[in-house]
Amino acid sequence: MIDFHTHLGDLYFPNQKVRPISADQLVDTMNRLGIYKSVLLPIDSPEAANAYFTTFEALEAWNKYPERFIPFCAVDPRRDNVPAQIDAFVQMGCKGFGEHKVGLAIDDERSKKIYRICGEKKLPVLFHLDPHLNIDEPGLPRLEGLLKEMPETIFIMHGPGWWTEVSAGNTERGGYPTGKINPGGRADILLQEYPNLYADLSAGSAYNALTRDPDWTPGFIERNWSKLLFATDYLHADQDLSIVGYINNLQIDEEKVYAIKMGNAMKLLNIPESSIRATS
Repeated sequence: MIDFHTHLGDLYFPNQKVRPISADQLVDTMNRLGIYKSVLLPIDSPEAANAYFTTFEALEAWNKYPERFIPFCAVDPRRDNVPAQIDAFVQMGCKGFGEHKVGLAIDDERSKKIYRICGEKKLPVLFHLDPHLNIDEPGLPRLEGLLKEMPETIFIMHGPGWWTEVSAGNTERGGYPTGKINPGGRADILLQEYPNLYADLSAGSAYNALTRDPDWTPGFIERNWSKLLFATDYLHADQDLSIVGYINNLQIDEEKVYAIKMGNAMKLLNIPESSIRATS
Protein backbone atom coordinates (compact mmCIF):
# COMPACT_ATOMS: atom_id res chain seq x y z
CA MET A 1 0.00 0.00 0.00
CA ILE A 2 0.95 3.64 -0.49
CA ASP A 3 -0.57 5.99 2.07
CA PHE A 4 -1.24 9.25 0.24
CA HIS A 5 -1.94 11.37 3.32
CA THR A 6 0.19 11.49 6.50
CA HIS A 7 1.68 14.13 8.80
CA LEU A 8 4.42 14.25 11.43
CA GLY A 9 4.78 16.15 14.68
CA ASP A 10 2.19 17.42 17.14
CA LEU A 11 -0.70 19.21 15.43
CA TYR A 12 -2.95 19.17 18.52
CA PHE A 13 -3.27 21.26 21.66
CA PRO A 14 -1.39 19.64 24.57
CA ASN A 15 -4.57 19.09 26.61
CA GLN A 16 -6.00 16.83 23.91
CA LYS A 17 -3.71 14.09 25.27
CA VAL A 18 -2.71 12.47 22.01
CA ARG A 19 0.77 11.29 21.17
CA PRO A 20 2.56 13.11 18.32
CA ILE A 21 3.97 11.15 15.41
CA SER A 22 7.71 10.83 14.80
CA ALA A 23 9.30 9.53 11.62
CA ASP A 24 10.39 6.38 13.47
CA GLN A 25 6.91 5.77 14.84
CA LEU A 26 5.31 6.28 11.44
CA VAL A 27 7.64 3.74 9.84
CA ASP A 28 6.87 1.25 12.63
CA THR A 29 3.15 1.70 11.95
CA MET A 30 3.70 1.32 8.21
CA ASN A 31 5.57 -1.93 8.79
CA ARG A 32 2.77 -3.26 10.98
CA LEU A 33 0.03 -2.38 8.49
CA GLY A 34 1.80 -3.36 5.27
CA ILE A 35 2.26 0.19 3.96
CA TYR A 36 5.33 0.46 1.76
CA LYS A 37 5.48 4.22 1.30
CA SER A 38 3.76 7.26 2.82
CA VAL A 39 3.28 10.73 1.39
CA LEU A 40 4.26 13.39 3.94
CA LEU A 41 2.00 16.44 3.75
CA PRO A 42 3.28 19.61 5.41
CA ILE A 43 0.93 22.15 7.01
CA ASP A 44 1.80 25.81 6.34
CA SER A 45 -1.36 27.83 7.04
CA PRO A 46 -2.30 29.17 10.49
CA GLU A 47 -5.97 28.17 10.20
CA ALA A 48 -5.15 24.62 9.08
CA ALA A 49 -4.09 23.18 12.45
CA ASN A 50 -2.89 24.17 15.90
CA ALA A 51 0.74 23.88 14.84
CA TYR A 52 2.88 23.69 11.72
CA PHE A 53 4.49 20.71 10.01
CA THR A 54 7.03 22.38 7.75
CA THR A 55 8.27 21.28 4.37
CA PHE A 56 11.79 21.29 5.80
CA GLU A 57 10.68 18.78 8.44
CA ALA A 58 9.13 16.59 5.75
CA LEU A 59 12.36 16.69 3.76
CA GLU A 60 14.38 15.85 6.88
CA ALA A 61 12.23 12.77 7.51
CA TRP A 62 12.53 11.74 3.86
CA ASN A 63 16.31 12.04 4.06
CA LYS A 64 16.23 9.68 7.05
CA TYR A 65 13.91 7.17 5.31
CA PRO A 66 14.27 7.85 1.57
CA GLU A 67 12.74 4.51 0.55
CA ARG A 68 9.67 4.91 2.77
CA PHE A 69 8.58 8.55 2.53
CA ILE A 70 7.52 10.81 -0.35
CA PRO A 71 7.75 14.50 0.60
CA PHE A 72 5.28 17.11 -0.62
CA CYS A 73 5.66 20.85 -0.07
CA ALA A 74 3.17 23.36 1.26
CA VAL A 75 3.38 27.13 0.92
CA ASP A 76 0.63 29.45 2.12
CA PRO A 77 -0.50 31.45 -0.93
CA ARG A 78 -0.42 34.65 1.16
CA ARG A 79 3.36 34.39 1.61
CA ASP A 80 5.87 36.36 -0.44
CA ASN A 81 7.82 34.74 -3.28
CA VAL A 82 5.58 31.67 -3.48
CA PRO A 83 6.81 30.54 -6.93
CA ALA A 84 10.45 30.71 -5.83
CA GLN A 85 9.69 28.71 -2.69
CA ILE A 86 7.91 25.98 -4.65
CA ASP A 87 10.76 25.83 -7.14
CA ALA A 88 13.31 25.48 -4.34
CA PHE A 89 11.33 22.73 -2.62
CA VAL A 90 11.01 20.78 -5.87
CA GLN A 91 14.76 20.98 -6.35
CA MET A 92 15.16 19.61 -2.80
CA GLY A 93 13.05 16.58 -3.68
CA CYS A 94 9.34 17.38 -3.17
CA LYS A 95 7.00 15.41 -5.46
CA GLY A 96 3.69 17.23 -4.94
CA PHE A 97 1.93 20.13 -3.22
CA GLY A 98 -0.21 19.91 -0.10
CA GLU A 99 -1.90 19.67 2.17
CA HIS A 100 -3.42 22.84 0.70
CA LYS A 101 -5.62 23.92 3.61
CA VAL A 102 -6.24 27.65 3.64
CA GLY A 103 -9.07 29.93 4.71
CA LEU A 104 -9.67 31.28 1.22
CA ALA A 105 -12.06 30.50 -1.60
CA ILE A 106 -10.77 27.50 -3.49
CA ASP A 107 -10.47 29.67 -6.61
CA ASP A 108 -8.80 32.64 -4.93
CA GLU A 109 -6.35 34.17 -7.42
CA ARG A 110 -3.43 33.67 -5.02
CA SER A 111 -4.13 29.96 -4.84
CA LYS A 112 -4.70 29.73 -8.59
CA LYS A 113 -1.11 30.86 -9.14
CA ILE A 114 -0.01 27.81 -7.15
CA TYR A 115 -2.23 25.46 -9.14
CA ARG A 116 -0.79 26.75 -12.41
CA ILE A 117 2.77 26.32 -11.20
CA CYS A 118 2.00 22.79 -10.06
CA GLY A 119 0.48 21.98 -13.43
CA GLU A 120 3.62 23.18 -15.18
CA LYS A 121 5.86 21.18 -12.82
CA LYS A 122 3.64 18.04 -12.87
CA LEU A 123 3.01 18.27 -9.12
CA PRO A 124 -0.34 16.91 -7.91
CA VAL A 125 -2.13 19.22 -5.47
CA LEU A 126 -3.93 17.73 -2.45
CA PHE A 127 -6.79 19.84 -1.01
CA HIS A 128 -8.73 19.91 2.24
CA LEU A 129 -12.30 21.19 1.81
CA ASP A 130 -14.69 22.18 4.55
CA PRO A 131 -16.94 25.21 5.27
CA HIS A 132 -13.98 27.43 6.18
CA LEU A 133 -11.07 26.00 4.17
CA ASN A 134 -10.81 26.12 0.36
CA ILE A 135 -14.33 27.47 0.37
CA ASP A 136 -16.84 26.47 -2.29
CA GLU A 137 -20.63 26.34 -2.62
CA PRO A 138 -22.89 23.28 -2.61
CA GLY A 139 -22.36 21.39 -5.83
CA LEU A 140 -18.68 22.51 -6.00
CA PRO A 141 -19.05 25.01 -8.87
CA ARG A 142 -15.76 26.76 -8.05
CA LEU A 143 -13.88 23.46 -8.11
CA GLU A 144 -15.42 22.55 -11.44
CA GLY A 145 -14.36 25.90 -12.86
CA LEU A 146 -10.77 25.16 -11.83
CA LEU A 147 -10.86 21.69 -13.36
CA LYS A 148 -11.95 23.21 -16.67
CA GLU A 149 -9.50 26.10 -16.51
CA MET A 150 -6.44 24.01 -15.58
CA PRO A 151 -6.70 20.57 -17.18
CA GLU A 152 -2.94 20.08 -16.81
CA THR A 153 -3.11 20.29 -12.99
CA ILE A 154 -3.95 17.20 -10.93
CA PHE A 155 -6.46 18.01 -8.15
CA ILE A 156 -6.76 15.50 -5.26
CA MET A 157 -9.71 16.14 -2.96
CA HIS A 158 -10.11 15.37 0.75
CA GLY A 159 -12.17 16.53 3.71
CA PRO A 160 -15.81 16.95 4.75
CA GLY A 161 -16.49 19.64 2.16
CA TRP A 162 -15.69 17.10 -0.53
CA TRP A 163 -17.20 13.91 0.86
CA THR A 164 -20.58 15.44 1.71
CA GLU A 165 -20.92 15.96 -2.04
CA VAL A 166 -21.28 12.25 -2.79
CA SER A 167 -25.03 12.68 -2.22
CA ALA A 168 -27.13 14.53 -4.80
CA GLY A 169 -28.88 17.65 -3.55
CA ASN A 170 -26.34 18.14 -0.78
CA THR A 171 -26.61 21.49 1.00
CA GLU A 172 -24.04 20.84 3.77
CA ARG A 173 -20.45 21.99 3.44
CA GLY A 174 -19.07 19.81 6.20
CA GLY A 175 -19.84 17.38 8.96
CA TYR A 176 -20.54 13.66 8.79
CA PRO A 177 -24.01 13.09 7.30
CA THR A 178 -25.72 9.78 7.96
CA GLY A 179 -28.31 7.75 6.10
CA LYS A 180 -28.91 6.88 2.47
CA ILE A 181 -26.97 8.60 -0.29
CA ASN A 182 -28.90 10.09 -3.18
CA PRO A 183 -27.35 8.93 -6.49
CA GLY A 184 -25.79 11.53 -8.74
CA GLY A 185 -23.79 13.50 -6.17
CA ARG A 186 -21.42 16.09 -7.59
CA ALA A 187 -18.29 14.39 -6.23
CA ASP A 188 -19.25 11.18 -8.01
CA ILE A 189 -20.01 12.97 -11.27
CA LEU A 190 -16.93 15.20 -11.25
CA LEU A 191 -14.62 12.22 -10.70
CA GLN A 192 -16.05 10.62 -13.82
CA GLU A 193 -16.06 13.74 -15.99
CA TYR A 194 -12.62 15.25 -15.29
CA PRO A 195 -9.42 13.26 -15.91
CA ASN A 196 -7.44 15.61 -13.66
CA LEU A 197 -9.58 14.97 -10.54
CA TYR A 198 -8.83 12.35 -7.86
CA ALA A 199 -9.88 11.77 -4.24
CA ASP A 200 -8.03 10.36 -1.26
CA LEU A 201 -9.84 7.97 1.08
CA SER A 202 -8.49 9.37 4.33
CA ALA A 203 -9.96 10.53 7.62
CA GLY A 204 -13.39 10.18 9.14
CA SER A 205 -14.98 12.10 6.28
CA ALA A 206 -14.08 9.50 3.65
CA TYR A 207 -14.74 6.55 5.96
CA ASN A 208 -18.16 7.98 6.79
CA ALA A 209 -18.99 8.44 3.11
CA LEU A 210 -17.95 4.87 2.28
CA THR A 211 -19.83 3.25 5.18
CA ARG A 212 -23.03 5.30 5.65
CA ASP A 213 -24.90 3.58 2.80
CA PRO A 214 -23.57 0.07 2.01
CA ASP A 215 -25.94 -0.27 -0.95
CA TRP A 216 -24.44 2.78 -2.67
CA THR A 217 -20.72 2.26 -2.03
CA PRO A 218 -19.96 -0.69 -4.38
CA GLY A 219 -21.25 1.25 -7.37
CA PHE A 220 -19.25 4.34 -6.42
CA ILE A 221 -16.05 2.32 -6.17
CA GLU A 222 -16.73 0.51 -9.46
CA ARG A 223 -17.28 3.82 -11.24
CA ASN A 224 -14.27 5.57 -9.74
CA TRP A 225 -11.66 2.99 -8.72
CA SER A 226 -9.08 4.49 -11.09
CA LYS A 227 -9.43 7.89 -9.34
CA LEU A 228 -9.29 6.79 -5.67
CA LEU A 229 -6.18 6.80 -3.47
CA PHE A 230 -5.72 4.84 -0.26
CA ALA A 231 -4.84 7.25 2.55
CA THR A 232 -5.18 7.58 6.33
CA ASP A 233 -4.63 11.25 7.31
CA TYR A 234 -2.50 9.88 10.14
CA LEU A 235 -2.36 12.72 12.69
CA HIS A 236 -1.52 11.14 16.04
CA ALA A 237 -0.09 7.88 17.28
CA ASP A 238 -3.31 6.58 18.88
CA GLN A 239 -5.53 7.25 15.87
CA ASP A 240 -8.13 4.80 14.64
CA LEU A 241 -7.14 3.56 11.17
CA SER A 242 -10.21 1.54 10.24
CA ILE A 243 -9.79 2.54 6.59
CA VAL A 244 -6.87 0.11 6.32
CA GLY A 245 -9.01 -2.92 7.09
CA TYR A 246 -11.83 -1.55 4.96
CA ILE A 247 -9.62 -1.31 1.87
CA ASN A 248 -8.01 -4.69 2.54
CA ASN A 249 -11.47 -6.27 2.55
CA LEU A 250 -12.88 -4.69 -0.60
CA GLN A 251 -14.84 -7.24 -2.62
CA ILE A 252 -13.83 -6.09 -6.11
CA ASP A 253 -11.43 -7.30 -8.81
CA GLU A 254 -7.84 -7.65 -7.66
CA GLU A 255 -6.68 -5.21 -10.36
CA LYS A 256 -8.98 -2.50 -8.98
CA VAL A 257 -7.95 -3.12 -5.38
CA TYR A 258 -4.31 -2.82 -6.42
CA ALA A 259 -5.04 0.47 -8.18
CA ILE A 260 -6.66 1.94 -5.06
CA LYS A 261 -3.98 0.61 -2.71
CA MET A 262 -1.00 1.82 -4.74
CA GLY A 263 -1.34 1.71 -8.52
CA ASN A 264 -3.07 5.08 -8.88
CA ALA A 265 -0.53 6.68 -6.54
CA MET A 266 2.36 5.18 -8.49
CA LYS A 267 0.96 6.64 -11.70
CA LEU A 268 0.51 10.13 -10.24
CA LEU A 269 3.95 10.18 -8.61
CA ASN A 270 5.89 8.26 -11.29
CA ILE A 271 6.94 5.57 -8.82
CA PRO A 272 8.57 2.57 -10.52
CA GLU A 273 7.46 -0.93 -9.54
CA SER A 274 11.05 -1.75 -8.60
CA SER A 275 11.01 0.78 -5.76
CA ILE A 276 7.96 -0.91 -4.25
CA ARG A 277 9.55 -4.35 -4.43
CA ALA A 278 12.67 -2.96 -2.73
CA THR A 279 10.67 -1.99 0.38
CA SER A 280 8.32 -4.99 0.54
